Amino acid sequence: MDGELEVVAKAAAGDEDAFGMLVERHGRGVYTLAYRITGNPSTAEDVVQETFMRAYKALHRFDGRARFSTWVHRIAVNAALDVTRQRKVRAEVAYESEEVLDPSPSPAPGPERLAASADMRRVLAKAMRSLSPLERTAFVLRHHEGRTTEEIGEQLGLESGATRQAVFRAVRKLREALAPLVGATS
Repeated sequence: MDGELEVVAKAAAGDEDAFGMLVERHGRGVYTLAYRITGNPSTAEDVVQETFMRAYKALHRFDGRARFSTWVHRIAVNAALDVTRQRKVRAEVAYESEEVLDPSPSPAPGPERLAASADMRRVLAKAMRSLSPLERTAFVLRHHEGRTTEEIGEQLGLESGATRQAVFRAVRKLREALAPLVGATS
């Protein structure tokens, strides 16, 4: 974003309005990421607060090599994993609002299609809950955020092979869970 480095510099110098601008610009994206990892709106809000508290304390370390959004998302991933571990929460992933899961090309699906979608959402949410926090996070970063394996490994502190393995295990588990539904519709 134009002028973002200047806004970050002002925020790092103590300008609360500048930091407020950063929160306003990036808060929604951080919430979306946190919600996809935790599956809980309240926990996601806690992660957003924790993320921006950590970001504020570490602004002096932001060097501008990466975009601010990338930097703050990395903080959010770590905060989400920390909160998930601390609370030993099983993510209650709710994919009801995800367009990806609506296989209907028509704007008004019939009752059969609605029932199939509800079944798919229920099975997918259960499958996402069965993933470990690491697998779920790697999957979300790869398939929802579009991050490369290298970026995911960097964010999670994993070697390249371990990153690919986490994404692979998540995809395999989700495919296995969804196979009965996909097979039933083909």
